[in-house]
Amino acid sequence: MSAASRHGATREIAAVVAQTLDRAGFDVDHIDPGDISDASHYDAVVLGSAVYIGQWLPEGRDLLERIESQIEGKQVWLFSSGLSDSPSKRSNAAPTTTSRISRLNARHRHFSGKLDVLQLSLAERAAILAARGKYGDARDMDAVRGWAEEIADVLATAPSAAR
Repeated sequence: MSAASRHGATREIAAVVAQTLDRAGFDVDHIDPGDISDASHYDAVVLGSAVYIGQWLPEGRDLLERIESQIEGKQVWLFSSGLSDSPSKRSNAAPTTTSRISRLNARHRHFSGKLDVLQLSLAERAAILAARGKYGDARDMDAVRGWAEEIADVLATAPSAAR
């Protein structure tokens, strides 16, 4: 379990996912993206990132690129967190390359995020203003828990479930 987060809100979503999987009886390592160099020993992987300007944060994209060959053929779930209900106004695709998601046979879910004006730089505030973004916490942690429970259900039926 790893998530790239600029101000902590996406990290909090990842913590809820990790906690839900842990309560379901799975061994969960919750690790910062920069601290992961080898993911080959995991049976399943959940990765997430905050979305800015329609893209995952560089730390999230870099992690996925770094471990892609190690997680091919494994159960992979990706999530994105941003202010809108969908990661891009142009499509509902995940804000990572579609070909990478297809190669990994990954499942993706987008969650609405949180934007605290007090945590933003002036440049970030200006960008939000220009995009007519709204401040506040739109996260639905019940939906996050529900998604994590769906992951747990899939893992429970997998032959190599790490319990």
